[in-house]
Formats: sequence, structure tokens, C-alpha cells
Amino acid sequence: MNDSSASPVEPVRVWDTPVRLFHWLMVLCFAGAYLTAETERWRLIHVTLGYTMAGLVAFRLIWGFIGTRHARFTSFVRGPAAIVRYLRSLPSGQPEHHVGHNPAGALAIMLILGLTAAVTSAGWANYNEMGGEWLEETHEVLANLMLIVIGVHVAGVWLSSRLHKENLVRAMITGYKQGQPRDGIRRTWGLLAVLMLVVVLGFWWQQWQQAPTGALQGTTSSQANGHHGDDDDDD
Repeated sequence: MNDSSASPVEPVRVWDTPVRLFHWLMVLCFAGAYLTAETERWRLIHVTLGYTMAGLVAFRLIWGFIGTRHARFTSFVRGPAAIVRYLRSLPSGQPEHHVGHNPAGALAIMLILGLTAAVTSAGWANYNEMGGEWLEETHEVLANLMLIVIGVHVAGVWLSSRLHKENLVRAMITGYKQGQPRDGIRRTWGLLAVLMLVVVLGFWWQQWQQAPTGALQGTTSSQANGHHGDDDDDD
């Protein structure tokens, strides 16, 4: 259970290394993909980061069933009643304390995972020209919706950190939160995190080796041809 009936007494290890690496890679990839979405010049980077996010979500779904205690969905996914109860406890001055994800944070995480799957699926289909303009617009709408959810999540993290007097961002860096010894995890799975990072960096290297120069040249050529075409039409 995430709920702790007694007051937190000491820092305990809560987040394993793969969960923390997943979190920060998702932050990096979404920010990079969103910022490179509007220009053909950085299309390869945009696509590569999108594919990386899809792979990260696939890993997180698996780790949500076989991972460490607080990484498992069964430890933090709760129904509407638990979410409402937690939100009502916030202004009371004695908010519910959860060693792992609180119910509201868990909802945001599940929404982000689902939206990532939807955004990357739509992006893949659009990149492979499997739909018309509606598919591109759907991809953009989902990405903007995901940005909104992330914004709400960040605001919630800031608010929870203040109310609980616990730096949740630092916890996702160090892996430690306040709790009782029995709430901690035994293993951090550092080698698995190293393997994750190697796979991600290897994928980025492969993408860069296979396509970037040609892709950029192709974009430049197509833009140049487009300009020439316009000049011909004017003639």
C-alpha cells in the first residue's frame, strides 16, 4: 500500500533507478519533440524523440507489472473516490501522505502514458503518410493536450511539495522520500537503468547514422525545388 498510517520518520529509498531514468528521459524527449515539431529541418530529431517516447512507455507498462514495489500500478492506481478524497485532504492542513505516487499524481501519470501512446501512434502514421491532413491535426491536438496535462502535473507536484514539505522533484532525482523503513525498496536495479540508457543512446546513434544527412539534404532540395517551381509558375 502507498498509504502510511504513521508519520514519516526518515528518508527511505522509494524510486528505483529505471523509474527515475524513464521519468527524466520522457521529460527530455517530450520537450525536444515539441520544440522541433514545427520545422522540417529538425524532423529527424522530432521523429527520433517520438519513437524513443513510445519505447519508454512500452518499458514503463512492463515495469508497471514486474517492477519494484512503488513502480507497480497496483501500488498507486486508484479509483475516483481515492482521488477525490486525496484532493479534499489538501486544503485541510493534513493532506494524505503517500510514500509512492499519490492518487492525483497517479491519474496524471496514466494520462501521460496513454497520451504518449496516442501521440506517437498518430505521429508514426502521419510520418508514413497513412492519413491526410486530419491525421496531422490529430497529432498536434494530442500533443497540445499532453502539454496541458503535463502542466497540470507540474503544478500538482509543486503544490504537493509545499503542502507535504517534501521536495518531490528531488525525490525523483535521488530516489528517496520520507517514510518508514518498511516502506523502502531493497534494490535499485541500476544495471537495468544502464542497459536502458545504452539502448536509447544506441537507437539515437543508429538514427543519426542512417538518415540525418540525407534527410536534411532532402529537405533542402525539396524546399529549393519548391521555390523553383514557384518561379516557373510565375513565368
